[in-house]
Amino acid sequence: MASCPYLNSSMVLSKPKQPAVSFPPLDFLNSQHLSSSSSTSPISSVRCRSRQTNHRHSLVRASMDKPRKPLKIMISGAPASGKGTQCELITSKYDLVHIAAGDLLRAEIAAGSENGKRAKEYMEKGQLVPDEIVVMMVKDRLSQPDSAEKGWLLDGYPRSSSQATALQAFGFKPDLFILLEVPEEILVDRVVGRRLDPVTGRIYHLTYSPPETEEIAARLTQRFDDTEEKVKLRLQTHNQNVESVLSLFEDITVKVDGGLSKEVVFAKIDSALSNLIEQNNAILGMAAT
Repeated sequence: MASCPYLNSSMVLSKPKQPAVSFPPLDFLNSQHLSSSSSTSPISSVRCRSRQTNHRHSLVRASMDKPRKPLKIMISGAPASGKGTQCELITSKYDLVHIAAGDLLRAEIAAGSENGKRAKEYMEKGQLVPDEIVVMMVKDRLSQPDSAEKGWLLDGYPRSSSQATALQAFGFKPDLFILLEVPEEILVDRVVGRRLDPVTGRIYHLTYSPPETEEIAARLTQRFDDTEEKVKLRLQTHNQNVESVLSLFEDITVKVDGGLSKEVVFAKIDSALSNLIEQNNAILGMAAT
């Protein structure tokens, strides 16, 4: 994982003007400290001090473990980079609102909203949906109360510098931009071998995740663009677009080798998010004093 200047210990805030409440240092909150106190203090005093220090220690640990500032995360990756799997793992652990532009588009069309009707017109003509329509859909979803309260994970969006700039104009900028990097030959292999079960909607891979029965295997279908020729064109477009987006978020980007196992990939992402939470909590804690 590449280094991320935003997530290191070099960010030091100036000392607050008002002194913080004086708690005993964490390394003093141990049995040795309490035992030494008991030799010169009444039993009741030791018990009282023990309860106080344990309570303070619990408060400090709670503030470190639970993020007080909602996380704002963007994740990007080429087709078959494992982005969907990592989004599931991230939202499961951190309880973020998962937002994918494609899902929003389909939901708006199904609901018959104004944006959905406009998008459907372009799609029926075989044209790309204009940025301004999709940006407004994403902006509206990011503005919902649950996104503001819990934090959000924006999946595969923005895909261009113009989309990223438009979101920034609405005040939406991530704390962290995660990029899954996978060698092209691995991506092509993952895509070409991918199959869909039209009955359950489950995705299989002929090599890495084959169907359980012959009956399932017989009904599997392949997407029309899951061919080697077409996937290489999609990868070329993705690479061009992601470079323009990265130029805007270079200082908060974490690059992860998506060719590793999903557990290892998530461990690296999890470490970056944990560091971000600790840093946010430290800053908020200093500001509170």
